[in-house]
Amino acid sequence: MVEQVTLRGVVLSAMPISEYDKRLVILTKERGKITAFARGARKATSQFLAASQPMTFGEYTVYQGRNAYTITSVKVTKYFAQNITDIEQMSYGMYFLEVSDYFGREGMEASDSINLIYLAIKALLNPDIPDRLARAIYELKTMVIHGEYPNFFTCSHCGTKEQIYYFDKNKYRVLCRNCGGQVSANNIHISESAIYSLQFVVATPISKLFTFTVKEEVLDEICEVVTHCFTKLVDREFKSLEFLV
Repeated sequence: MVEQVTLRGVVLSAMPISEYDKRLVILTKERGKITAFARGARKATSQFLAASQPMTFGEYTVYQGRNAYTITSVKVTKYFAQNITDIEQMSYGMYFLEVSDYFGREGMEASDSINLIYLAIKALLNPDIPDRLARAIYELKTMVIHGEYPNFFTCSHCGTKEQIYYFDKNKYRVLCRNCGGQVSANNIHISESAIYSLQFVVATPISKLFTFTVKEEVLDEICEVVTHCFTKLVDREFKSLEFLV
């Protein structure tokens, strides 16, 4: 008898296979990123029709084959696709999934990544949180989860925690007022509000991340810094960003 397990996760992508089936990539809390087949998911009467859409969170009961899993039943816990009608917000949501697919690994526990996706997509539906801020928070916290992010708390040159005013674009580090002036050609000035926001995202639990907003000029600074860091870490382009240009 084939052993079945129930995995909690989110559908990152779905691809049609044969006439009626789908091949899903699911990020699961228990087993990381997996490939799973949903038989008959393309039929209008299929129990897997909604559960096989990207941005769907649920409990997927599966059995494991040689190279992939097969889904036998699903309990959907949250289905975001029907709530997002704005094309730009949908593109941001798909971008979050693409990034998670990039970082996801089979066998790597993914509770934090799944929680981050969930709250980031919820933030897109919150009119008080700018979509660009949701993206910057998502990108920076993803870097934190995977242990590759700049130290935003101390000057990388002298070690002080006071008057952090500069971000070095070439070396991806922060500098204080005194040290920043010594290598000013590569630096961008960042306000106290921007550096505090970056520190907040790094240090704050995921459940409390999407609880603030900033002025437009501060948001511009945050996005510039995070984009520099993220593009240094990630060596690919994401299709969903084509709709955000």
